[in-house]
Amino acid sequence: MRRGDCVELVQEVKSEAIDYVIFSPPFASLYTYSASDRDMGNCRTHKEFFTHLSFLSTELLRVLKPGRLMSFHCMNLPTSKARDGVIGITDFRGGLISLFQDAGFIFHSEVTIWKDPVTAMQRTKALGLLHKQLKKDSCMSRQGIPDYLVTMRKPGDNPERVSHTNESFPVALWQRYASPVWMDINPNETLQGKVAREHADERHIAPLQLEVIKRCIELWTNPNDLVLSPFAGIGSEGYVALRNDRRFLGFELKKSYFDQAVLNLSRGAHYQRKLDLF
Repeated sequence: MRRGDCVELVQEVKSEAIDYVIFSPPFASLYTYSASDRDMGNCRTHKEFFTHLSFLSTELLRVLKPGRLMSFHCMNLPTSKARDGVIGITDFRGGLISLFQDAGFIFHSEVTIWKDPVTAMQRTKALGLLHKQLKKDSCMSRQGIPDYLVTMRKPGDNPERVSHTNESFPVALWQRYASPVWMDINPNETLQGKVAREHADERHIAPLQLEVIKRCIELWTNPNDLVLSPFAGIGSEGYVALRNDRRFLGFELKKSYFDQAVLNLSRGAHYQRKLDLF
């Protein structure tokens, strides 16, 4: 685990040293994660965010092994009249896909992760999700916004295949993982992040669901593979990687998140050592 600017730290990684990349990027200007000018979440516009992210995208392509995969978790972003001039939705997911394609990645696959619109309505009070809006003008009513897990592939032949047996990956399990919509992800199954929050924040911290990471690790990596998360946060990707006998490299800019990540990674490594004893 390294603390600092991921765009700088990834330049220290050797070319084609990484077996798998998984992360949840900052959601452009939707949230404030820290007060740092280096934080991509502090960009003033989406265009500025994607410009900053492009410096990272080319480096991720360089450090990933040929034929191997990179997954990112995201959602499309609601717009507001106060900030954007209109109430609507920005295709943030599509922007990310295009950016990584421009860097040289191949669009490999995508999973839609179902989210409860009632929970979203209670949390965000979004106009389009309010039941009372149906009585005023349902043309302003909309569906909830799901999460997406988008996976990109680096061109080339994979130097070390990831192969599974019928015992480790039975047909029924594969059918669940192969579904284009995952309806069974528990949104509350995340690492606890309250202790990583600081008063200067907008108190936003959204760790990636552990089950999502687990499915990716199981499906697309071998034991002892090196997994990279350039936006490690409180260490969710590393926690799951270490628990499943993989190695991990993570970058995190914010000190409170980094400190919590170190603790979580220690827990993940300790869990795996206990399994090895038995």
